[in-house]
Amino acid sequence: MEILGTSLRVCVDDLDTAVPFYERLAGGRALRFERGGVHVAAVGCFLLMSGPESQLELLRKVAATIAVSDVDEAHRVLTELGARIVAGPIPTPVGRNLIAMHPDGTVYEYADRRG
Repeated sequence: MEILGTSLRVCVDDLDTAVPFYERLAGGRALRFERGGVHVAAVGCFLLMSGPESQLELLRKVAATIAVSDVDEAHRVLTELGARIVAGPIPTPVGRNLIAMHPDGTVYEYADRRG
């Protein structure tokens, strides 16, 4: 399984206020989308999220998003290593993802950009 990078997950009160700061900080434009009532902006290594507190409470339990070349391969490797797949793989606006709990209890999202 090839890990391509990680994204830092940041829950913010107001996405429109936060995005310009992170765009200047990261030196790039945000890619925005919505999923399950949560508004998301991906900019550089930051994944900004804003929405209902009930949804953000769940999202805060995920330590980081890990970009991989293939979620199916990540699923296979994680399962072989004893991780528990909590959700997925499922389609997202930019690819597919899954949520896995590692044997130490840490929860991560694994995402690819495949259709």
